[in-house]
Amino acid sequence: MDEVEQTGGPTSRRAVLRAGAGLAAGAAAGVAAPAPAAPATARAAGAEAGAGGPERSVVLTGRLDSGAPDFVYLPVEVPPGVREIAVAYSYDRPPVPPGTPGNACDIGIFDERGTALGGRGFRGWSGGFRQEFAISRSAATPGYLPGPVRPGTWHVVLGPYQVAPQGLNYRVEVTLRLGEPGPAFVPAYPPERARGRGRAWYRGDCHLHTVHSDGRRVPEEVAAGARAAGLDFIVSTDHNTPSSHGVWGPLAGPDLLIVLGEEVTTRNGHWLALGLPPGRFVDWRYRSRDDAFPRTAAQVRLHGGLVVPAHPFCPYVACQWKFGYRDSDAVEVWNGPWTYDDESAVDGWDARLVEAVRDGRHWLPAVGNSDAHSAPQVIGSPHTVVLAEDLTVADVLAGIRAGHSWLAESAAVQLEFTATGGGLQAGIGEVLTVPGQAPVDVRLTVAGVPGGTVRLITDEGQLHQESLPADGAGTVVWRTTASLASYVRAEVRHPRADGTPGRGNSMGPDLPWGPMAALTNPVFLHST
Repeated sequence: MDEVEQTGGPTSRRAVLRAGAGLAAGAAAGVAAPAPAAPATARAAGAEAGAGGPERSVVLTGRLDSGAPDFVYLPVEVPPGVREIAVAYSYDRPPVPPGTPGNACDIGIFDERGTALGGRGFRGWSGGFRQEFAISRSAATPGYLPGPVRPGTWHVVLGPYQVAPQGLNYRVEVTLRLGEPGPAFVPAYPPERARGRGRAWYRGDCHLHTVHSDGRRVPEEVAAGARAAGLDFIVSTDHNTPSSHGVWGPLAGPDLLIVLGEEVTTRNGHWLALGLPPGRFVDWRYRSRDDAFPRTAAQVRLHGGLVVPAHPFCPYVACQWKFGYRDSDAVEVWNGPWTYDDESAVDGWDARLVEAVRDGRHWLPAVGNSDAHSAPQVIGSPHTVVLAEDLTVADVLAGIRAGHSWLAESAAVQLEFTATGGGLQAGIGEVLTVPGQAPVDVRLTVAGVPGGTVRLITDEGQLHQESLPADGAGTVVWRTTASLASYVRAEVRHPRADGTPGRGNSMGPDLPWGPMAALTNPVFLHST
């Protein structure tokens, strides 16, 4: 989502979400025929001598009224011999009454291979974050893909995310710089393996942004921030583009696995495509009422990736998740500093756990990520701790898919969670099968949450609560049976802002719990 100036504190990231909604961080809907919704006026300029040789320019102007299509395709004829294509755009922002959407318009480009949904013509997207970009064989503005500038009909794509009652007047200037193409860009993709510890718990942030979409950190800063946060892996998830994939290689290392992905930003919610093949583009131009999401999700899975709805209860335009969860592999229930919509996400996730147990369906694991765009947003707060066979892309994704994971606000939080009964033991995401009335001991060991509150929650709700000592370390043991609980999960909460454990939180006095410090996926109890 598009970035804004930050003032710090828990609400800063939500300001980014709000700005992204208002400034058009990736509109969506079915792809229309490659023609503008309203006639565009083209004005060509003669060839001029530029720094790299002669150039030609064309100016496209037009007007969009309220109710314009989600995407407007402006054709541009590219002749042979073009070395670089450069685009700059602007649009008017007339004043509007409070509460009325003002103008906001995204931009991207498709090459001569066309604009078909999921097709090969995609060459870049910057949402509303940039006013200009350029593409050549050797290089491209972040968010865009370097490569040949072949002759044919290209399309500049406008995404009128919001249109004011007065309408939106746009101006797009396309400059074609002639000359010999430079050397081909050579991507440097990260390896799919880092130096791991064998079967172990690995910490990772699966939702991060760079300057290749609407972040202000360059990839070098993100990698450094991940190492400083004590992470073992990260996932690159810039909005609606894989343009950063080819720069991560030198930034990975034996101590940091970098997984490739994308945040797919539609008009009906955002989702994370985790574990994409290098350079793989995932389309976002559809709504829930279309049938494109299930097909797109299936393609991601076909290549071994995961489909994860992001911040599903975010209250801003186009952020709330409206595709359902049937085609998902996990769900992001904790996104950045803990807020009301995270509470809603956890409550909704828990309700789906109950439904999955009742119906005998596969359950949806929870993940937590920082969604960090820029300072002061903290990389790795929160993050997901995954039990994986080793520190490889395939093993980490398998651990997330299986729900062998828990969520932590930082590497300072340590946690172990098991259920033991009938001489058997099960851990997070596993199943313990015992006689229905046999005693089951649920054990949670925590460190790093001073004065925190432990909550043990089953399909009946919270059945046990206990406070941690002042040093934040302790072990809680609670006994149940498989006949009384079909699953048990744990939450570790901070004290409320006034220091009273379990009696409200910094978001307001009406909530009964403090902010989340750690959250586990469930251990399931089956009775014989």
